[in-house]
Amino acid sequence: GINNISTEIPDDFALKQNYPNPFDPVTYIEFDVAELSFVNIIIYDITGREIEKLVNQKLSAGRYKADWNAAEYPSGVYFYTIISGEFTQTRKMLMIK
Repeated sequence: GINNISTEIPDDFALKQNYPNPFDPVTYIEFDVAELSFVNIIIYDITGREIEKLVNQKLSAGRYKADWNAAEYPSGVYFYTIISGEFTQTRKMLMIK
């Protein structure tokens, strides 16, 4: 799920490091949306294959937290990318079962 976690409007778009990291099997990803925009957060495996779209919707400005339950995936390194308009950022996470 995706939750709006702050009433403050961020100055810029941002993608925070997931926590906990490493994780087993649930992790949380916080991100900032500076203005009303369509937001995608996509999870990739180590080979670059898209495995899940965590967020795929229009969001108003704010700070959000999304959770990812990776119970059906093997241990390993994963990447997550936010794409919103001109803003793109990628971070790495590690799942250890």
